[in-house]
Amino acid sequence: MFNNFPFHRVNWKTSLFLIFTTLFALVGTPWYFLAFELTTQELIFQLSWFFFFCVATIMSITLGYHRLFSHLSFKAKWPVRLATLVFGAASFENSCLSWASDHRHHHKNCDHDGDPYDISRGFFYAHVGWLLFKLDPMPLQNNVNDLKKDKLVMWQNKWVHLIGLIVGLVIPPIVGYLFFGAQGALGMLILTGFLRIVVVMHCTFFINSLCHTIGKRPYNSDNSARDSGIMAVFTCGEGYHNYHHSFQHDYRNGVKPWQFDPTKWMIWILSKLGLASNLRRVPQEKILLAEMREAQRLIEKKRENAGLNQDAPQEACAARQRAEEVLEGFASTISDLYATVEKSLADKAALSKAKLTEIEGDIHSVVRKISQFKPVLAKAK
Repeated sequence: MFNNFPFHRVNWKTSLFLIFTTLFALVGTPWYFLAFELTTQELIFQLSWFFFFCVATIMSITLGYHRLFSHLSFKAKWPVRLATLVFGAASFENSCLSWASDHRHHHKNCDHDGDPYDISRGFFYAHVGWLLFKLDPMPLQNNVNDLKKDKLVMWQNKWVHLIGLIVGLVIPPIVGYLFFGAQGALGMLILTGFLRIVVVMHCTFFINSLCHTIGKRPYNSDNSARDSGIMAVFTCGEGYHNYHHSFQHDYRNGVKPWQFDPTKWMIWILSKLGLASNLRRVPQEKILLAEMREAQRLIEKKRENAGLNQDAPQEACAARQRAEEVLEGFASTISDLYATVEKSLADKAALSKAKLTEIEGDIHSVVRKISQFKPVLAKAK
């Protein structure tokens, strides 16, 4: 039965770890709640630590591994970098150096050969198969030379498994034992340890699989990345994946005011506390222009599917074309205004406060005008 199974292609160390932790979590969690009578105080204690470690480790991946180290979307002081590296190790998603290297390869080769978790190979492969099986040579870590100069990153890379073991699987049971004895220690090992590892891992994996399968593509349909508000809830804001693949160096993923992105909010708070700086943002006119271009692409696609051609009503075609030209013109005007501001700022002595206020007013005015014209394209859909 197994004579032809390619055992040599199995990544045994990773596979056994994923299988063991999953079985321990799925079997151990219900057994623990059925085998022991937990007081209300103990239940609250266990769940509080579980949720704290979930948030701490997920945020260390999203804020630290992802936006800080992989994309350099902001700068952070050493306490932030150290905290995300320590709790990131406790997520058991490999070292920050390896994680960032894989992720940079993913962005460079998205949906093509060289993408470590290429969705075109199937949902399972993108979710976890790429970790279980060695189908391709390990990607070279030739794209993280900047991180190799970071002493904290290299320290974590050397001791990542020991750090993860101590922080993720040793400290929680010790804390549980101090408060509730052996029963508390066992509960912390199962819930805050193994169950939390499995939950956090699969939340991260779903970004590679689900967010390349289900959702909207309002900014760019040239790749498979999609926006999912539901996944944003479970991944501290990482669900807005189409925006991220369109503007990967923005420290925000949920760029709209109503979008759920706790990682963005945390980075902003850290900047106000002096712990983060140089927050990179994509100018608003570039975001609007990307949305307009994608809307136009969608309009053309729907026209083709409906069989519309040059015989379509000329007035409707002309009106749509005019609307698109006006929107393009407004976006171009904003770009010129930003260029004027940047040029003027280079020579602060030549820029009066009144002139700066006037230019900023012009920019906001044009942005409002573009927003007013967006319904034109919406109706055209």
